[in-house]
This record gives sequence, C-alpha cells and structure tokens, in this order.
Amino acid sequence: MADAITGGSQSSGNEPTSAGDRRMMTPADVRLACRSGEWTDQTSGLAPGFAQANLVILPQADADEFHEFCRRNPRACPLVEVTASGDFVPRRIAPDADIRTDLPSYRVWRNGELIDEPTDITSLWRDDLVAFLIGCSFTFEAALLDAGLPVRHIELGCNVPMFRTNVECEPAGKFHGQLVVSMRPFRPADAIRAVQITSQFPAVHGAPVHLGLPEQIGITDLQRPDFGDAVPVQSDELPVFWACGVTPQSVLMSARPEFAITHSPGCMFVSDIRDSELQSVCP
Repeated sequence: MADAITGGSQSSGNEPTSAGDRRMMTPADVRLACRSGEWTDQTSGLAPGFAQANLVILPQADADEFHEFCRRNPRACPLVEVTASGDFVPRRIAPDADIRTDLPSYRVWRNGELIDEPTDITSLWRDDLVAFLIGCSFTFEAALLDAGLPVRHIELGCNVPMFRTNVECEPAGKFHGQLVVSMRPFRPADAIRAVQITSQFPAVHGAPVHLGLPEQIGITDLQRPDFGDAVPVQSDELPVFWACGVTPQSVLMSARPEFAITHSPGCMFVSDIRDSELQSVCP
C-alpha cells in the first residue's frame, strides 16, 4: 500500500512498445484497454490531441459542497463534466464510455483514508454517486510538444511529478486543504513559451501558478514528489509548476468524507473531446 499512497508509477507489462504506438491509440482504444485490464499504467502521451480528465466520485450528499469547492478553485479543479446522480456515463465528453471501468486505476477512500487501488469500481457503484471530471494538464502537453518544447516525464516514459504545497485552497463547507501542483522543468526561454501556450487552456489548469524557487510554495526536495515520479532538473532549467487535478485527493484527506473514489495519480480518463475544443484562443 505504500506505493499506492505515494502515487508511484505502476507498470502493466502491456505498454505500447514505442511513442509511435502510443500516438496510434484513439481515446476509445485507451478506454477499451483499461476496461479489459490490458492498460493499468499512467496515461500521459496516450491518444495525443484528445483531452484527459481527473476523476472524483462522491455521494450526492457531498456533491453540492464539492461542486462549490471546484467553483471557488477553478485553477486546481476546472470542471469539464458533472454526471447526474447514479449515472456512470460521461455523456458530454465520451458518451460510449463507462467511468467505472475506463480508467487504468482508481483510488477508494473511506473517511479520508486510502483503502484500495482497484482497476475496476463496478462493484462499488451506487445510485447516489456523482462523478466530477476535472481538466488535466496532460491535455496541454500535446501543445507543448507541438511547439518543440521537451516534456521531461514523457521523454522518460514516467509519471509527472506532483507536490503538495503550502498554498491553501479556498474552502467550501467541509472541503478544504492544500493545493497540489505538477512540475515540468524548462530552460528560461522555453518556460516563457510554456506560459504563453498553457495560458490558452484555462479549462485544463491554464498558465503555471509558480516558476522557480520551489521552497516559496513549501516544496523542499524536487526529487521527492508526493505523487508521481521524480525527474531530473538540470542546472540551466527552472522548475515550472501548474495547479494539479490531484488537489482533490489532498482535500479528501483533510475533509474526510465517508466515501469517495478518485483516479490514481497520472491514470486519467481519456475523453473524445479534442484539445482544441478546450483552447480559448490560438497561441
């Protein structure tokens, strides 16, 4: 369970053999591979050009307060869809999908404690559950790559590093806690370009929330992420930090709702929505 709590990468043994194989996968291919259990790894770089989403599932009794938390914290929790109570189909972003089976890995929470990390939550589904699909920074990575900017964790074939910060989210009812950020290193000129590009994607976290000086937001060691995998940061690079959709998992630990399900860090829902549909203007 220790690896599950820290959110380290998990390997299914069935990963595509090359970046080219990954680029050939459609969103439906990814979802079917998850549904069959053939894909249980992180999803960065899969089905490029299509938006990915974080997942939070809560009982209806907690859904209104969490919805308000998302509204108050749009950088960390930009909503792309909220399902009706009991509905496991994200009808706007992937109408043939099933959120109970179509992610590589899930996390199950009881009273703020992580108790399991299954690859299928069909047996846990209830008629009172509401699913929140939250924009993911994996979406704007395709735009970074298209601009010729290197994305370190994709180059290394690992999960993006994610860190809890000392930045408090704006609370809503019981939901409160600290912002989680994802980190990608860039040389200064590339960091400026990355800000310009990602600012065009407000529906998937938008521009960075912090550049350089990680200690100012409470991060003491870039080689010890709270979730995901460490990546090297070269001496001529700046760590660049984006608000992260894993923030709700930090919030669940503080709010301690009776029951919740989330995605495992890095193991996203791949939608049928194209990245360009979430882009405000052309960079």
